[in-house]
Amino acid sequence: MATLVGGAFLGGAFNVLLDRLSSQELIKFFRGRKLDESLLKKLKLTLLELNKVLNDAEEKQITDRAVKAWLDELKDAIYHAEDLVDEIHTEALRSKVEAEYPRGKQSLQDSLISTFTGLFDRGGMNSKLEKMIGMLDHFVKAKDVLGLREVAGRNWSHTRVPTTSLVDESCVYGRENDKEAIMKLLEDGNPYGIAESEKVVEEILPELTCLQLLSLSEYGIKELPYSIGNLIHLRFLDLSRTKIRELPESIGKLYNLETLLLFKSDLLTTLPADLVKLISLRRLDLRGTNLKEMPMNMSRLKDLQQLTDFVVGKCTSINELGEFHCLRGTISISGLQNVKSSHDALEAKIMSEKKHLEKLVLKWDSTTEDSQNARDVLGKLEPHTNLKHLEIKNYGGTRFPTWLGDHSFCNMVSLRLENCENCFFLPPLGQMPSLKELTIERMPGIMSVGHEFYGGSGSLRKPFQFLETLRFEKMSGWVDWCILDAGEFSRLQKLVVIECPKLFGHLPTNLPSLVDLSIKDCPELVSSLPDTTSLRELSLIECQGMQLEWQGVPSVEKLYISRFTSLKEFGSELVTLKNLKELTVDICPSLLCFPLSEEMSHCYTSLEILKVRKCESLKSLPLGLFPQLQSLQIEDCVNFETLLIPDGIELNLTSLSIVDCNNMFSFPCGGLPAPNLSSLSLYYCEKLKGLPEQMHTLLPSLADLMLMDCPQIESFPEGDLPSKLGHLSISDCKKLVGGRRHWGLQTLPSLRILYLYGESEDALESFPEEGLLPSTLKYLGLERMPNLKSLNKRGLQHLGSLETMDIWNCPQLQSLPEEGLPTSLLQLFIGYCPLLKPRCRREEGEDWHKIAHIPLIKIDGEVIGE
Repeated sequence: MATLVGGAFLGGAFNVLLDRLSSQELIKFFRGRKLDESLLKKLKLTLLELNKVLNDAEEKQITDRAVKAWLDELKDAIYHAEDLVDEIHTEALRSKVEAEYPRGKQSLQDSLISTFTGLFDRGGMNSKLEKMIGMLDHFVKAKDVLGLREVAGRNWSHTRVPTTSLVDESCVYGRENDKEAIMKLLEDGNPYGIAESEKVVEEILPELTCLQLLSLSEYGIKELPYSIGNLIHLRFLDLSRTKIRELPESIGKLYNLETLLLFKSDLLTTLPADLVKLISLRRLDLRGTNLKEMPMNMSRLKDLQQLTDFVVGKCTSINELGEFHCLRGTISISGLQNVKSSHDALEAKIMSEKKHLEKLVLKWDSTTEDSQNARDVLGKLEPHTNLKHLEIKNYGGTRFPTWLGDHSFCNMVSLRLENCENCFFLPPLGQMPSLKELTIERMPGIMSVGHEFYGGSGSLRKPFQFLETLRFEKMSGWVDWCILDAGEFSRLQKLVVIECPKLFGHLPTNLPSLVDLSIKDCPELVSSLPDTTSLRELSLIECQGMQLEWQGVPSVEKLYISRFTSLKEFGSELVTLKNLKELTVDICPSLLCFPLSEEMSHCYTSLEILKVRKCESLKSLPLGLFPQLQSLQIEDCVNFETLLIPDGIELNLTSLSIVDCNNMFSFPCGGLPAPNLSSLSLYYCEKLKGLPEQMHTLLPSLADLMLMDCPQIESFPEGDLPSKLGHLSISDCKKLVGGRRHWGLQTLPSLRILYLYGESEDALESFPEEGLLPSTLKYLGLERMPNLKSLNKRGLQHLGSLETMDIWNCPQLQSLPEEGLPTSLLQLFIGYCPLLKPRCRREEGEDWHKIAHIPLIKIDGEVIGE
């Protein structure tokens, strides 16, 4: 692998060099400075001669030491040649920039560049090139002595170099000094704080003078050192997800920089004025920043191919976008309230030249008071018909321009209109031939979705032929939806109507392809469900006018019903939902029961998941109705008392969770016959007096048992806990913890995790008692035990598998056992134990010798041993 990667780097260096030597800018620079152009041609011919034998040398170096030594020295020479040519090319770019962008008073750093420039004027560059050519000629002569020849083989220039996030020194290539610095930077890549991060960057970056790629993504730094401007070879710079507030002006000296990533650096509010000197820049990612405006003269970056964001400010004009002829991908143009005239918008040339853009976001920072200006500006920002995705946000016009919705936009697949408060009519979107996704959100002025939405009476095509997803959200003024029943929405798969409080009437019913329907917070809507056999997911929330008639939607698999205050029971018509797999009933305070009858026994035969939440009137649940039920959640049903299980059946449950059911007092007599149950959670059941009977035999698969705030439970059921139990968590169960000596945990061969939280009925001062815990335990967590004063050495000494201990909020815990903690421990976390903390201080604390062997120790979040 090392040979492969090394060959790829050397082959790539050859190709970069040859490309640079053929650059017209470099040739023009030589001619302008009256340098010896023939030296460039000779250097190129020498490189071509060496490149011919590169494949042969890469193969022979494995067995021939002389060839390997020749190749290693050649690599170093090529690096130097690359640096030299890069310096010339950088000076050519600098001269071009300074000719267009004259400097004022020089800074000290700038004077260094002037000194470098003087080498060109004194003929020093000719001698450097001659020396480099002479060095490479030595390798040309040596290749003949070594018998290297041109052979067909791997094309190194097209070999993709493997990438990895692991710090593997064998895969770091370059000069030894740079290599050592890079290894240090990589190994310090996750320091403990921002200060350490910035120190590493400030100390190491100045040493990496030949660096071409630098990623500090998620590195936590707050600022970039001014010395970044000395990395003149840099092509790629990633500062994504950092805490940087501003970039140094010296970044404008990175004339070779092609990619600058600032993604989600959300503290960044400005860009330096000298950014416009980066004339090689191809990609600038500003997504997730908080820029107030762009630097002036951004139009100088004529070769930009990806510009994710352009913020129009008081001093920057949108017409600068007109110079970006090569833009592609996605661009978001914000601050459009600062565009003073539609003429400026026209000069942005969004339509005439931006034919490679795929997604365009047009955004006013807030709804403008100048409605006419907003309308004029949007009218001139008509995109090219190649556009695929369009979003318009905070537009303040009363109407949309005529281009929006035109059938000529045959490539547009998604459209979003958001917070256009002054608009009273929707554009004629139904005739856009490829539109697949449409979202209309927060448009309070829209009262009716009428014929104009579909394209008007003169339309030739059926409206919305290819639309797959339609969303109306937060339409506070919307009252009426005109339904044509003319074959519109024939391919619609997802329909979402959310927070439309005044909407009444009917929804479209002829939706043959509908898969997902969600209606939320539409209390005035009176409609039947669409007749379709394709519907799989149905969500009805706060829309009591919807008629719950299931005959027309027999294929529903997932049903969510919420805030139907008058719903008392589910009728037998549910029998038509033969494919129903998941049912959620939420905030239905009048729901009394799931009726038990012969007819109802056929209604839930396919149901696998049932969630019941905040149904205040529900007192019991007959599990016999759900023969295939695997997961059951009952939450915040304040009058719920018990589960009903008929004799002689086995439940298919794998997970059972009962939360905030303060009236539940017991499980059915005889226990839960659920041989597949693997997880049981009981939280905040204040009256529950016991766990299911015969757990050891009836729940043989139980692996996770979690109990929280069940104060009346006194003990585990007779016959011990299930033998497969691996995770036991007990929080705020005073009586149960008080009877811990009878738990029988030492008989559980699979118990790996034990977590205890809260007080005990007795004064728990020492834990654990001898023989209480099984030797299989890997994790032990103790939290909020106000009376705990010591850890019992006899209860811990046999825990030979224990790897992690958590001890939190035990204010009276005074010390650790004299014999120390188990030697198997790998991690120890201690928090809010004020008496114990000073005793565990590294090297100095009285208990340090007891824990010094543990690889990772954290106290109050601070690593003290690693």
